[in-house]
Amino acid sequence: MKLLSVNLGCPRAVPYTDQPAGVTGIDKRPADGPVRVAAPGPKGVGGSGLAGDAVCELRHHGGDDQAVYAYAREDLDAWERELGRPLAGGRFGENLTTSGLDVSGALIGERWRIGSEVVLEVTSGRIPCRTFQGHLGERGWVKRFTRKGATGAYLRVIEPGEIRAGDPIEIAHRPDHEVTAAMQFRAVTTERELLPRLLVAGAALHPEALAAARKYVAEQGR
Repeated sequence: MKLLSVNLGCPRAVPYTDQPAGVTGIDKRPADGPVRVAAPGPKGVGGSGLAGDAVCELRHHGGDDQAVYAYAREDLDAWERELGRPLAGGRFGENLTTSGLDVSGALIGERWRIGSEVVLEVTSGRIPCRTFQGHLGERGWVKRFTRKGATGAYLRVIEPGEIRAGDPIEIAHRPDHEVTAAMQFRAVTTERELLPRLLVAGAALHPEALAAARKYVAEQGR
């Protein structure tokens, strides 16, 4: 398991975002050298966990529980075959393009050591948005991505440091439950009956997903 590329985005004006200034940092490109990773601060205030990476829509993206977004090269390859066009690392707006790691199948609370310093923790899957669809230029992309369920994973920073392309990835901790990033995604989108099963992941779960699961359980108990 290794890190193929570390991808950073710069603010760019586009016609397909709801961000108030009309800019997005979704178009991410591989960095040439090491990149510093640290917790950016709470959602709505903090942006990306990677130095030099722009998160423009702070209402929905960035913050400590979505500090880093990872996507597997294997899933990009599958999309290449399905879409009939090349997809470079960073094309899905991911910060980390990985090899040999089942990112969507990673458990909530699973911790990855990348290189010698950085430790990240899986919090949730990625919910597609209008900006993602406009960036790819694929009609119906939000529904198509949701149907496939290869969501990638958002991560929080447990131990900061530097990472670079080629760094090994080690699973440092794997929790004792079955809640994956892909399952969490299905629970908050198309299969809400799964929400109660998320609760075993506890505080490792993205706070918004945890709140949704608790609300669902409370409403079902009325």
